[in-house]
Amino acid sequence: MGGTPPSPWYHAVAMAAVKKKAPTKPTKPTKPTKPTKPAKKKAEAPKKPRIFSISFASVYPLYLQKAEKKGRTKLEVDTVIAWLTGYKGKALQRALDTKVDLETFFSQAPRMNPNARLITGVVCGIRVEDVADPLMQKIRYLDKLVDELAKGKALASILRE
Repeated sequence: MGGTPPSPWYHAVAMAAVKKKAPTKPTKPTKPTKPTKPAKKKAEAPKKPRIFSISFASVYPLYLQKAEKKGRTKLEVDTVIAWLTGYKGKALQRALDTKVDLETFFSQAPRMNPNARLITGVVCGIRVEDVADPLMQKIRYLDKLVDELAKGKALASILRE
């Protein structure tokens, strides 16, 4: 039984199978962790849509542009705005000059027209009569009136007369 001795490679593999693997790096004892509590949620008010903070002065030229492209006048746009909000002449100009945001523009409107509820239809895929937020609904009402003006509807019809 004298044969050849096993190769060094064989010896290394055999020894590795027999030895238990020792940790390569001593581990530090871990501190006991406290159970984490769920973070308390602050009672946050729902975030306002960004459009509420846009100035009316930045939207007004877009209304004019839309109407004038279709052959309507600044006077007609101003008439529609006056019908809905009560802003006329100097009051409208003051709102433009002071660059009030849409929220302020509608909250300080001299007189919102009670017939505004008669405005129905779709603006940007949303039915104006179904908008839940009152401020957003007023913004959509104005959009709808300018849309109707640009589509060539008679002013008397737009003003729900």
